[in-house]
Amino acid sequence: MTRGAGTGRGAGRDLAVRVRKAKGRTLAQKLWLERQLNDPYVARAKREGFRSRAAFKLIEIDDKYRLFAPGGWSQVAAERVGAADGRGRVVAIDLLTIDPIPGVDSVQLDFLAAEAPERLKALLGGPADVVLSDMAANATGHRKTDHLKIMALAETALMFAREVLKPGGAFLCKVLQGGTEGALLAELKRDFALVKHVKPAASRADSAELYVLATGFRRAAP
Repeated sequence: MTRGAGTGRGAGRDLAVRVRKAKGRTLAQKLWLERQLNDPYVARAKREGFRSRAAFKLIEIDDKYRLFAPGGWSQVAAERVGAADGRGRVVAIDLLTIDPIPGVDSVQLDFLAAEAPERLKALLGGPADVVLSDMAANATGHRKTDHLKIMALAETALMFAREVLKPGGAFLCKVLQGGTEGALLAELKRDFALVKHVKPAASRADSAELYVLATGFRRAAP
C-alpha cells in the first residue's frame, strides 16, 4: 500500500510502509508482509471486493484479448460472463474449499483425480467457450523440478480443454518462465489458431510465472 505524502516537505512523494521485526517473525516473513502492504494490487483488490490480487491478472488479459463474451479467477469470470444473471455459466474446481460465488458452480476436488473430468463435464452440461487454468504445484525450490511439475499440470489442463471446448474457444494456462516446453507449444499450435505468452502487469516482476494463451480452437476430426 502506498499513500500520498499530503502537504509540506516531501509533498507529492509516496510513503512506503515499513514493517518492524516483531518477536517470532523471521526476516522472510517481514519482507513478505512489507511487500503485501506496499503492493497496489493488494490494496485495490480490497477496495474493489476481489478475493486476491490474482483477479487483476485475468482482468488485464481479458481486457486485451477479450476471452469472455460479451466481453480470485472464478469471481472475475462469473462477473464478466454475467453468470449470476444466467447469461453465462462458470464451473470451477479447487483442492481447497471455495466460498460461494454467485453464478459459479464449484467442486472441491483434485483436478488430477480420475473422476474430476467427468464431474466437471456434468456441471458444464455442454461445450465450453473458455478453459482457464491457474493451477500450480507446491514449490520445491528446485527450478527444474518445479518447471516439470507445472508443465505436467498444463498438459493435463490442455487434454481436458480439447474435450470440452467449442470450435473457436480459448485456453489460458499458467506456466513458468524458462520456456514452455516445445511439445506443449506444438500441440497448442496444432489445435489453436493463435498461441502466445502473456505476462500481466499484476504479476510481480520478480515472479517466474507467466501465461500461455491459445485462441481459435480447431476441434480435431473424429
